[in-house]
Amino acid sequence: MAVQRARSPFDRLRQRLEDDELRCRACGHRDPDGGWRVTAAGSRVRYEYACPSCGAHETKTVRLDGYTGRR
Repeated sequence: MAVQRARSPFDRLRQRLEDDELRCRACGHRDPDGGWRVTAAGSRVRYEYACPSCGAHETKTVRLDGYTGRR
């Protein structure tokens, strides 16, 4: 039986970004060793990626305004 590590929603989103978007939108470079840098401030979580080939930056921001944790 495989044991799964507990991961936060932020870790899961970062993993999804890394799985789906390892190609630079500006130059097309594939970056298998790259990753998204994650920072949080208040109700915003910011994911940033810099292409090692051309230096292009991509940013995605998730807002958590009004989130109560309940459904």
